[in-house]
Amino acid sequence: MNINDHQPLPMYRADESRYDSMEYRRCGKSGVMLPMISLGLWHNFGHNADFKNARNILRQAFDFGITHFDLANNYGPPYGSAEETFGRIMEKDFRPYRDELIISTKAGWDMWPGPYGNHGSRKYLIASLDQSLKRMGLDYVDVFYHHRPDPGTPLEETMGALDQIVRQGKALYAGISQYNAEDTAKAYKILKEMGTPLFIHQPRYSMFDRWVEGGLLDVLGEKGIGSIAFSPLEQGILTDKYLKGIPEDSRIAKDGRYLKKDQVTDDVINKVRGLNDIALNRGQSLAQMAIAWLLKDPRITTVLVGVSKPEQLAENVEAVKNLHFSSEELEKIELILKN
Repeated sequence: MNINDHQPLPMYRADESRYDSMEYRRCGKSGVMLPMISLGLWHNFGHNADFKNARNILRQAFDFGITHFDLANNYGPPYGSAEETFGRIMEKDFRPYRDELIISTKAGWDMWPGPYGNHGSRKYLIASLDQSLKRMGLDYVDVFYHHRPDPGTPLEETMGALDQIVRQGKALYAGISQYNAEDTAKAYKILKEMGTPLFIHQPRYSMFDRWVEGGLLDVLGEKGIGSIAFSPLEQGILTDKYLKGIPEDSRIAKDGRYLKKDQVTDDVINKVRGLNDIALNRGQSLAQMAIAWLLKDPRITTVLVGVSKPEQLAENVEAVKNLHFSSEELEKIELILKN
């Protein structure tokens, strides 16, 4: 374990101006407003991370008006450790602010050995959330997601588990992630008949990964389901960090599990270079433009970012200041992406 918290940070008091600059959008047809930028704890919050840095990231996020922290049962490494780290920080810094926060977690991928630690059964989802609440030291989460579709489990069982979890008060809202348009509509209908609205969908979406435009966004808009786009920067490809090669501190160099060197081809870099030129002409970094490009669509409630240091978060939140794209800019972006 490499958690360096031997030198305690000063007592945390949230910035009194934290709500002055962040923009918020209504999540579907619910009564909840989400910040346009949300913070994901997928990376950099496990037992291999620097605890003080993780704590600084969360503090700065809230000071920027980011009220939504997104986790999952198997975030780490090891599995469960991101929730444990968050639970420690929650207790040290955020307990007085619990009612100002939207905290979410998920289950659906592998978590523990055997047939009951994966997929979408009622057994797995309810047991997993109970474990997550203990790791985070919470009585409830605001949103609980089924993390991925499971064709091996009847959709009625999975949605029934989400309905049961909400009725038990272990989660306030139900969500799904990575469901296609057809299954999202089915999940929405099942939950509606049970009396528990489908609050939000979390799809992967970026300039380089646009599968949601094949019908899912239409379903979300028609049904009034909120959305939170993850991997908006394609694991760092949609930034300027790879324009001069692969830095030693990059995710590719340090890990390589989620982004591999062979994905950063000459063709990709040429596209990134063209997009970067457009961003600079807009007065934005490429990362800011990539986030703004998603948020230009009102069906995207919020964009989920992950950062390794507070400075990256400070850059990302600036994206909300310029969400307007001219028709000429959009045409140039499409031309670059299609080429």
